[in-house]
Amino acid sequence: MAADGNITKDIIYDAVAPDDFESMLELDRYNNRSTAFDKIISATHDHFWDPLDKRYIDFDEPFDMENEMLLPEDMVVSLQTKYVSDRLSDRKDRVRFVNQFALRSFSSILHGEQGALNLSASLCHVLKDQGAQEYAANQTREEARHVTAFAKYIKARWGRPVECGPTLKALLVDIIGSPEVYKKIIGMQMLVEGLAMGAFATFFKVTNDPLCKKLMQLVMTDEAFHHKFGKIWADRTIPHLSEKEHEVIELWAAQCFQTLLFNLVGPTQQRSLYEEFGLDPDIVIAELATIITDETRREGMKEQANIFRVLVKTLLNAGIITDRTKAFYAMYVDLEELRSEGDAMVGDAIAEEGIRYLQEINFADKAKQILIAAE
Repeated sequence: MAADGNITKDIIYDAVAPDDFESMLELDRYNNRSTAFDKIISATHDHFWDPLDKRYIDFDEPFDMENEMLLPEDMVVSLQTKYVSDRLSDRKDRVRFVNQFALRSFSSILHGEQGALNLSASLCHVLKDQGAQEYAANQTREEARHVTAFAKYIKARWGRPVECGPTLKALLVDIIGSPEVYKKIIGMQMLVEGLAMGAFATFFKVTNDPLCKKLMQLVMTDEAFHHKFGKIWADRTIPHLSEKEHEVIELWAAQCFQTLLFNLVGPTQQRSLYEEFGLDPDIVIAELATIITDETRREGMKEQANIFRVLVKTLLNAGIITDRTKAFYAMYVDLEELRSEGDAMVGDAIAEEGIRYLQEINFADKAKQILIAAE
């Protein structure tokens, strides 16, 4: 392990300090561009979309927020408690409660996308390889359109987002500010992107809002490629780690997973929601403790699109989980079953269908430009 804490096993992930611009001017660097990311970079044109262009997505599409639930009621676990259910017996109150719960979910996604934008930009400052740097610049561009898109969606449905929860904020601040490239790549390209793919696939499947469904699919066309960047890193790094280095990476990933599992969607993160509806947060949290158990977590992780199942599969496929930590993950998910599923990720099929939709728009445009040029 390098003195600065970096664990670099492949030259394409070689990094310098963020303020060391002189290293970017080394002449030999310009002749040593890796081709590892060329396919992902070239594919950018296939899944280009513009959140400001109504041909791709129209944020003026209406939805009856007063009478329609954005998400199914069974996604909001607190409504399954007797205390909350009894006090929100009026149909309109329940609709508003579910939609305010959804606001918190979408605000978390928006903050996560902002984190991904800043993290990708930070990689541009430290990665020496031009191919890796160009990939990171591309991802920065894509994350920027996600921030625009989710901000526009939240504005259209609620007016403004809510604060970032403390668990997600702490993780984002840690990985964006970290000097270690492995933390940035595992933290964002694997953990946060893994969570995102699970969340987007779930919302795509269950939302009652056609605009939300379209947004999820468009974002997934980008995220599927971001996930591949993390996979290339894992393929080229994990097999070459020393025992000590593997332990450092594995324990850090397990610690992040545990923090997210117990806090990200935990009832304590929803106190402001309960208070908004005149509910006593402590009573809600106490009743939820009898519902949310290790057993229910295990049941939930049998769902293909469960965000934590997707996260574990990402770490497992990357070779990050070994005998050292597998017992912890095995408490919640069948690792052998995950291994037998191969590399296919939840959401890949949705993303592929989205890319075909985008190609129709993008290539139709190209045909028009050619005709104009020929006149």
